[in-house]
Amino acid sequence: MKIFKSDIFRSASGAYAFFLSIFVWGIGVGCFMAVMNNFLSDIYHLNSVERGWLEFFREMPGLALVFLLALLHKTSDWKVMRLGTLISMIGAGLLLVPSDKVFVTAIIMLWSTGEHLVMPVRSSIAMQIAKEGHAGQSLGYLTSIMNFGTVAGSILVALLFYAGTTWLKQEGEVLYHAVWILIVILMLISFLSSFTKDAPQVPSKRPRLYFNRKFNKFYALELFYGARKQIFLTFAPYVLIREYGMSTANIALLMGICAAINIFIAPLVGKLTDRWGYRNTMIWDTVILFFVCLLYGYAGEIFPAKIALIVVCINFLLDAMISTTSLATNIYVRQLAETKDELTSTLSTGISINHLISILAAPAGGWIWMKWGVGMLFAFAAVMAIFNSLFAMTLPKPAKKNG
Repeated sequence: MKIFKSDIFRSASGAYAFFLSIFVWGIGVGCFMAVMNNFLSDIYHLNSVERGWLEFFREMPGLALVFLLALLHKTSDWKVMRLGTLISMIGAGLLLVPSDKVFVTAIIMLWSTGEHLVMPVRSSIAMQIAKEGHAGQSLGYLTSIMNFGTVAGSILVALLFYAGTTWLKQEGEVLYHAVWILIVILMLISFLSSFTKDAPQVPSKRPRLYFNRKFNKFYALELFYGARKQIFLTFAPYVLIREYGMSTANIALLMGICAAINIFIAPLVGKLTDRWGYRNTMIWDTVILFFVCLLYGYAGEIFPAKIALIVVCINFLLDAMISTTSLATNIYVRQLAETKDELTSTLSTGISINHLISILAAPAGGWIWMKWGVGMLFAFAAVMAIFNSLFAMTLPKPAKKNG
């Protein structure tokens, strides 16, 4: 593939194997995300409060991530990525077992454990395989290739449910089970694709819990980002399902469109971050997000039902595009980190920190929705976005380049 012979990636870095594995992983994750909310609503009939509590447990592995990685301190980033893939594969397989709300929560928590193990090391590997000065573009390609996978996964789910309900006259658990089987196969392929002789075998020396004063502002930004992110991640699809009645096929199609747009947006954001700096990126993305959150929450009160659905879908797409700017914080940490191990450990600690607020925001968000409505829920997310922008303004301005 041409991009692996460009000036962006180091030679003999394992870039091809890495991105191939991530692409297939993205297909599996795309399938999972496309059906999960409808699955919980259709099969288990979770209300907003129950959905929030399920998310509380789904995010627990993120909070415990630094401790999980501490147990793997003698394991390379590539091996951690493979282990996470296998754990998620087992989680998807267990969804084929008939269960109640408690057991399905435990299964989704297992899937999430694998997913969270992959998160920090994939960003770290993407920056390791990049040449000097191209980390932002490499992260952009990472996001873009994952989005290619998500598009494929979403389209697969949409086609499966359209065909299943229209021609095969199948409904409910039969179609969901077909998706779980597909995900198991994809996770296995992703695992096998990651093997390459160019992958570093040196164990990563990660501290059990890494805090350093120079990263204090990064930790604070992760708190604000975690709260905002959790509201959209947990409740944005559920609003479309419960308030607007969107089917599994339509949700999958919408998520596929989001990912398709991000295929082109993510590399652009990476280039702009390299050019404009992580500070400006972090400030302006959350300013835009403030208005996205407010429109998402109050569209049903401002517009007629059909127009409100269009407005909400557009804002769903905008949030997906804005989420790609989270790579700016990775660049910020990379500039401060002195070693590869410090970089990976700090990113892992950051994920755990934003999960600290995430596990509180999810059940609280469900309660706010039930008590005061969807508008107030997304108004809270809008406030978190503004706090994120204000705090990003305190970051030092990058030195001006000569010429």
